[in-house]
Amino acid sequence: MSQIALYTWIGFAIFLAAMFALGFISMKKTKSVRDFAIGGGNLGPYVLGLSFAATYLSAATFLGYPGWSHDWGLSNLWLFLAMIGGGPIGVLMVAKKVRKLNNEQKSLSLPDWLGDFYNSDLLRVGTGLILLFNIFYIAAQFVAGARIFEYLLGMSYQGGLIFIAVIVVLYVFGGGAFADIYTDAVQAVMMAAAGVFIFISGLVLFWKGSIQATFSGISGKLAGQDVNLIQAFNPDSAHFSSLSLVTGAIVIQWAFASAPHLFNKVLGLKSEKDLGKMILTYVITAALSVLVLFGGIYSRAALGDNVAAPDLALMEYAVYAFPAVIVALLGVVVLAAAMSTTDGLFVSISTVFANDIFLKVLVKRGIVKVSDVKAEKIALQISRLSVPIIGVLAYLIVLKPPAYMGDIMWIGISGIAAGTMGPILHAVYGRRKASARAAELSMLLGLLSYLILYFGGIVPSTMAAGAVSTFIGIAVITVLAPILKEKQPQTSQRLEKVYNIK
Repeated sequence: MSQIALYTWIGFAIFLAAMFALGFISMKKTKSVRDFAIGGGNLGPYVLGLSFAATYLSAATFLGYPGWSHDWGLSNLWLFLAMIGGGPIGVLMVAKKVRKLNNEQKSLSLPDWLGDFYNSDLLRVGTGLILLFNIFYIAAQFVAGARIFEYLLGMSYQGGLIFIAVIVVLYVFGGGAFADIYTDAVQAVMMAAAGVFIFISGLVLFWKGSIQATFSGISGKLAGQDVNLIQAFNPDSAHFSSLSLVTGAIVIQWAFASAPHLFNKVLGLKSEKDLGKMILTYVITAALSVLVLFGGIYSRAALGDNVAAPDLALMEYAVYAFPAVIVALLGVVVLAAAMSTTDGLFVSISTVFANDIFLKVLVKRGIVKVSDVKAEKIALQISRLSVPIIGVLAYLIVLKPPAYMGDIMWIGISGIAAGTMGPILHAVYGRRKASARAAELSMLLGLLSYLILYFGGIVPSTMAAGAVSTFIGIAVITVLAPILKEKQPQTSQRLEKVYNIK
């Protein structure tokens, strides 16, 4: 066994022991589907801010995005602007008003929130089904874990895929949101430290007497391989070859901030007055973590195009530049990043089946006739039992490793944004509440446009196709809201007062 493999096994064993300990403690706290979904809505701003950052970033930040940097050079730094600019703006625009409204609604998830606000079970179930797109996101995280096990531990890709899937399923199965949030907080700190370390390491490795001279030297090495690598818009880039595609990337990152597994973090906050602290914690952590994008640039400058796969460019650079123990530690951080996102996604999808479909539709409508106590117990069982099913589906999607894990991930994000951002933004900013029919059509047409644009090959970039489709969904509800009117029930009138809608 190599030194790198030995250190990786030791580091990962310590990490897993800590994660499963937190998961076991969390399982003791998880008594209801509300605990499983949002940690009982009783969590502090700093732990939630760290959890939000860890979930927002994912393993794509540490393997997939540096892989883009390796193949597309400096143009990929637009992604830094998109993530640190678009994401926080999305949170600031939506989070406070969502949190305020939920004091009245007591919703547990995005489908639950939209279904309650618009008084529409079609919207509730439809949004829940749209969330199945997140299986692509989970699949991308599985790829990251499998790549690390393959590269550092000598496992086969298939063996690593099974290993990472089983680990995540086990501790989410037990602890739900409590396990997700508290383990995420630990993982976020590790990710931020790794981002800073990678950025500084390149300055040391390529140092030319000043920061300006150092980056000029790095740019020179890139230009010597391919002049497109130092262009602001690289024609070879799938996502950053023009200003319009960069704009699309910023827009979809903005929409991503309201993704279901992130949405649940906002609903879990104990006090609305702490929202600013949560967002600031997230922004600082995310900004430090995203510095890892430079790892792909350093890898290309140092190693040229001689890497096993773009998604492994960062690890190839680590092996080139660092001793075995640092390489192993970085591998554990990547695994932590994969797990920190995957567990949140599992929780959000599981909540759809348990709360949004079973409790809010089947039980509420009398299709399933059980007592309230019995219904809660069944819902918690559904939450947990859906976890392994989701894991198997995600595993099947990536049986064959993709060229770029980031592209697989953005299939899920873009589909969800296209179907949900219209109803979300109108709920938050609409002067008058839109009818259920207008919100339902926004959901359907936004999603349909994404399926046509991307899978029809009209817009090849997942980010750009998602951005265009998101705007279509927003336009649909904006146009139809004053046309499709309906008398609102008293419960809806009370909800309108929360926003002081006249």
